[in-house]
Amino acid sequence: MNFRFYMPARVFGGQNAVAAHADVLGSFGKRCLVVTGGHSAQKSGALADVAAALGRVGVQYTVFDGVQQNPSAADCHRAGQAAIACDAQFIVGIGGGSAMDSAKAVAVYAANPDLTAEGLYNGEYAHKPLPVVLVGTTAGTGSEVTGVSVLTRASGRKQSVSGPNFYAAVSFADPKYTYAVPFDVTVSTALDAFAHAAEGWFSNAFDDMAKLFGQKALPTLWRALCTLYARQELPDAGLRDEMYYASLYAGMELNLCGAGFPHGMGYALTEDFGLPHGRACAAFLPAYVQRGIACKPDLASEFFALLGADFAEFQKIIRSLADLTGISMREAQIKDYCARWRELKNFKNSPGGYSAEQAGDVLRALFLKAE
Repeated sequence: MNFRFYMPARVFGGQNAVAAHADVLGSFGKRCLVVTGGHSAQKSGALADVAAALGRVGVQYTVFDGVQQNPSAADCHRAGQAAIACDAQFIVGIGGGSAMDSAKAVAVYAANPDLTAEGLYNGEYAHKPLPVVLVGTTAGTGSEVTGVSVLTRASGRKQSVSGPNFYAAVSFADPKYTYAVPFDVTVSTALDAFAHAAEGWFSNAFDDMAKLFGQKALPTLWRALCTLYARQELPDAGLRDEMYYASLYAGMELNLCGAGFPHGMGYALTEDFGLPHGRACAAFLPAYVQRGIACKPDLASEFFALLGADFAEFQKIIRSLADLTGISMREAQIKDYCARWRELKNFKNSPGGYSAEQAGDVLRALFLKAE
């Protein structure tokens, strides 16, 4: 057996996990900054539960609710200054991937007052980040269990930062917080989680430990996607629970394997066309799986056996849920993307390796507009 495993976040899972383990919050200090965005933290009930738990253990908190979708390094830097101003000793992130990824970055800025927004990307900061506590409210990102934070840089491009400093100290995994997520977000986050599992499955870093997580994640997430496709309605609580835990399994697989070219290419669709992250990644999943079939046929056979589907059905459902309607590109734009992707690490991690020229061919097949 060949494997490696490193995932230092403590995870408390199950219904009412925050209330059941409130004492953990008190172990990080007496003041914290709560990082949230939009209304999901309130609507899901997660913010109220965290506030009650903090109060019970005597922790004072300040809320920073300025996190946007596809959060910027600049906004996280501003939140870091807010953490410094309230003398926070730890950071709590509540929400989907945007809020949780932001919390990880805020913890770095809060511990390093002289660090600039863009300075996060050079890794040259003197002090270890503040401890981070995460409470997820969507079944998609897996940020609760990964050492990754994806932010938008001053250039407008999305880029990840990762490493041991970007793991949460503690994550609370309670699926009830996903019950309030609307249909379109449910679809996109489910596609994101499935992309993590599928990209990991064919990754060049795939090993026996990653396979265990993939075997747990793929059938559940595929069944959820099939249900969303067929019914076009919100899943029930039982399926919501399964989707959430499967997103964590997929996150653990991603943590071991890294992402393939669907994530690397998908950022462009989010940046330039406003396509939600999960749908943007899913746009390139059929091409990625086709490459897996060609380069790793035995793994591909296992993949489709886990799904209980063939490639034709897989492609039909993924393309329908991704919904790429209205996206078109000109040749010059495609060439610009290819130039940008010359040394993309996600390409090197894809089955058989992957080139910018091959990426260009996929973009042309999907989006090329006649001149």
